[in-house]
Formats: sequence, structure tokens, C-alpha cells
Amino acid sequence: MKKILTILLVALIACTAVFAQASKEVSYPEKSINLIVPYGAGGTTDLTARAIANGMATKLGVTINVNNVAGAGGSTGTLQVENGKNDGYTILANGMLALTTMPVNGYTKKTFRDWDIWVATYAPNAIVVPANSPYKTVDDLIADMQKRPGQVTFGTAGIGSGGHFGAEVLKAVSGADYNHITYAGGGPAVNAVLAGEIDVCPQLLAETKDHIISGKLRCLCVLAEEDIEIAPGVVCPSIMKSNYKTAAAKFVPMGEVTAICVPKGLDESVLSKLDEAFDYAAKQKEVSDFCDLKSFSLIPMNRADSQKYLEKFASKACYILWDAGACANNPADFKITR
Repeated sequence: MKKILTILLVALIACTAVFAQASKEVSYPEKSINLIVPYGAGGTTDLTARAIANGMATKLGVTINVNNVAGAGGSTGTLQVENGKNDGYTILANGMLALTTMPVNGYTKKTFRDWDIWVATYAPNAIVVPANSPYKTVDDLIADMQKRPGQVTFGTAGIGSGGHFGAEVLKAVSGADYNHITYAGGGPAVNAVLAGEIDVCPQLLAETKDHIISGKLRCLCVLAEEDIEIAPGVVCPSIMKSNYKTAAAKFVPMGEVTAICVPKGLDESVLSKLDEAFDYAAKQKEVSDFCDLKSFSLIPMNRADSQKYLEKFASKACYILWDAGACANNPADFKITR
């Protein structure tokens, strides 16, 4: 009898543990979620984050609070999530140019492989200047960069941001350096070029589209393979139409990919809830309409496909910086190959 009671007790404990685990699995989320955007409000990452967050919040049945934590080219907010409590209640929306190059820039030893990632959108770079700029074409800009190396001012959201990569492409194509002025996000960088504080803003088309349409900014080119019509009669020319198309060919298309991310280590039951929420959000009409409005491409990917995609993406991004002498560490040290 004692043996039977022992067996029953062990079985009861096991069942209790299974029940407790099952209860834990279905309880997430029990409170609001904080979504950290490591840039200021108004940039591509921020805009994408807010659009996706709305849909995810609906599916999860809780509020998702978007918090902008800008600084150090996106690393301040990213490291806050990376080093914080990993319980599914603090997640990240980031540009993959910034995230995949953080280790080569010396911000962290972790790579994109240490995150669970859901790729959401893509936006190409646009090289824009104030409407009264003397630069009428990208050829004009490049000619001046070559004439005055290191003097033409480019404003971006910082090292490793989407805009920084746009600037580095112009540097590589022209063979001339520029004067890099950094801001706390894509939105502030765009405001700076509108105010005439800087000569050029190479941020993303989504951030400058409305100002191009209004005539406040002139788009010299997009770092895309083809021209992009953003409104009837308003066409942003491809850099491949310039006199430097041969040099530019190996860099285009260039732009930012925005994704939702959490550090590896979350329970699979939590990740599956986030899987469902992201998939739901990406299918919402308001998200697709938003992407059309901002000239994003909606390219939703699950966690596995995102990792495959980012292997190639990280290689391109990291070696652009390495070849330009713009990063501290060799990508090969992080097993990122050409």
C-alpha cells in the first residue's frame, strides 16, 4: 500500500507540474508589452514599429507601448533590450543594418544569431537635398564631393543606421569622403536637411517621401535598381541612371530592413504567441496600406526565414563598413563571411 501511495504521489506531482506548465504557456501575455525603438520618433523604424505593434496588440489582447530610446546609432535602445530581463514583456523594433553591424561597430559581441527575429519591411535609401540646393542631380553631388573631399555634410541617424549606409555608398561610388553629422534618428536628420543645417540627407525614402512630393526636398536618386514613382508625375531616379552606375551596381539595392526582435532564450510557448501576433499584424490591411503610403515593401518572414535572409544581409552590410574602414572589428571574427 505504501508503495502504491508513493507512486500515486509521484504521479500527482508530475501532473501538477504539467498543469502548471500548461497554465504558464497559455497565460502570456498577462500585462502590457514595451516595444523599444532605438531611434527618435518619425523615422522608418519608428513608423514601422507602430504599424506592426497595433496589429500585434490586437492579436495578443494587451497594450503594446512604443518607447523611443535613441542614442549611439541605435545601440542604446538595442542594448537596453539585450541586457534587460528577457521575459517577453520588453521587445525591440530595429533596423537590421544597425542590428547586424553592432558587433563589427564594437557595441556588443552578440550577433543577429543571438536574437529571434521577425523581418517586416524594406525601404530603399533616397539621397535628398533642400529644394534650393545647387545639386540638381546625383552627378552634381558626386562632382562636388570629389572637388571638396570631406566637406559636404551628410546628416544621418548615426553609425550603422540606414542613412549611414546610404552615405557610405556615395563615398564608395565617388571615391571621396564626406562630413558625417549624426542625429538621434531619421526624423531629426530629415528635419536638419529641411532646415538647411546639412547639405545632404541619405536616409530612407519613407522618411522623405512626403517632403519630396511637397517640393520641399529634391530627390537626387534612390539606391534602387529602378526609378520609383512616389506620386503621379513625381519620380525618384535610380542611381543606375547616373554616370556612376557601374560603380554603384554592386551596392544596389540598398536600404533598411525593419524587424521585431527578442533576445534568444524565451520559452517556445511565448515565442509561438509572438509568431501568431506578428503573422496577424503583417496581414492587416492597415499595415499594407501604411506600407504603400510610405513606399515600404512589406516582406514579412517567420523566425527561421528571417535568419536565413539575414545571413546574406549581414554580410553585405558588415563588409561595406569594413571595406570603408568605418568599423572597429573584422566581420570574419563573428563568422560573417563575404
